[in-house]
Order: sequence, then structure tokens, then C-alpha cells
Amino acid sequence: MSERADEMMDICLLAGEIMLSYGAETYRVEETLERMSVAAGFANVHCFATTTGIFLSFEEKKGNGDLMQMVRIDNRMQDLNKVMEVNQVSREFTAGELTIPEAHERMKAIYHAPVLYPLWMIYLFSGVAGSGFSYLFGGGLFDLLPAYIAAVLSSVALVESERYLKVRFASEFMGAFVGGSVAILLVMIGLGNNLDQIIIGSLMPLVPGVPLTNSVRDLLSGDLLAGMSRGVEALLTSLSIAAGVAMAISILL
Repeated sequence: MSERADEMMDICLLAGEIMLSYGAETYRVEETLERMSVAAGFANVHCFATTTGIFLSFEEKKGNGDLMQMVRIDNRMQDLNKVMEVNQVSREFTAGELTIPEAHERMKAIYHAPVLYPLWMIYLFSGVAGSGFSYLFGGGLFDLLPAYIAAVLSSVALVESERYLKVRFASEFMGAFVGGSVAILLVMIGLGNNLDQIIIGSLMPLVPGVPLTNSVRDLLSGDLLAGMSRGVEALLTSLSIAAGVAMAISILL
């Protein structure tokens, strides 16, 4: 295979890795990689993506032998801005507005770019979301502040736990434990009235909304393996959150 084919393979796998790592559905990953490969002039293009890996094969000329590679996805998080940027590069490439080297440079820039929002902003708006949901679920105005504090601290615990705990779902357990414990302690000292609603608000930043939504979308598109694996991931995350709250309640109440 030529250097052009090797570089195109690198571009496609890098694009797929970014999309799958930051919250894209598997059908979108497969469609993007196949369209980019076809636009580059390659034949017999096949892509298979799961939640933990991507397989891509194509051939430069019909009957000239396939080039096949795979990439494993170990870490997954949410940053839909990066998914959008990869989609934009793929559209420009398939439209002929970018060459292969230009597309490669754009993909590498997206890969190495930091997340769009700093952590402190994510923490603050996690608190806003938590306090808002506590009010929507029946809490009073006096419950907004404790729900905000508990949601912020649960988000901080989630992120910090991910740095040190390499066990899957342990960070969600710690985040839920911290959020539930803070909510209970704040109500004990008189800051807040409705404990249930405050706990609900503290847990909302931890809810696996993107994996659950992607699971349903993958199942509806016929990707049963990816849909089931994402669904199991969302279920185990939810169980970890429930276990963390149960631990906090059993200790403090």
C-alpha cells in the first residue's frame, strides 16, 4: 500500500477515535469513516465500530489487496464540540475542500485541543443544573443553595476520583457518595428542608444521559452490539450512583 493509503487510514482512525471517545453514536462513526474513505478514492470500504474499538478496511484499487487496521478506545467522556468539529472536517474533505494532509493536520489539532470549557465552569454549571432539577422535582427555593453546593461537590469528586481510581464506575460511586453525604449534612445543620429533592439535584450531573441516549439510537439503527453495550454501561453507572447514595444514607441517617 502507498503512503497515501497509510495516511488516509491514520486520518480515518483518528477521526473515529475522537468521535467515539467524546460521545458520538457508533453509526455516525461508521458512516463518517466510510464516506471519507470513499471520497479519497478507495474501494471496498468497510467499517465496524463498537464502544471500545474501531475496525476499518479498504483497498486502493479493486483486487489490489486490503489495508486493515483497528484502534482500541479505552477512555470515554463527553465533549460534543469535538464531535461537531470532526463532522465539519469530514464534510469539507468529502466536498473536496481539503486535501489528505490538510485533513490530517486538522484532525490532529482537534485531538490535541483541550476541552471547550474549563473545569471550574463545568463545576459551576453542574451546580446550576443540580439546583434547577431539585426545584423541578418539588423542592423549594430554600433548597436551591444546598442542592447547588452538593451538585458542585459531587462533580468535583467525580472528576478527581477518575484521576486516581482506575476501576470503572468507582468514580460515579464516589461522586454519588460525596453528593449524598453533603446533602444530608447540609439539611442536618438547617440549610435546606427537602432532603429527597436536594439529593436528587446533587446526583443529576452524574446521570449517564449521553450513553443512555446513544444506546437507544444505536439499537434503533440496528447496531445491536453497540446499543446493548452502551445500555449496560449506563445501567452499571446508574447502579454505582445508587450504591453511593445508599452508602451515604446508611452512614449518616
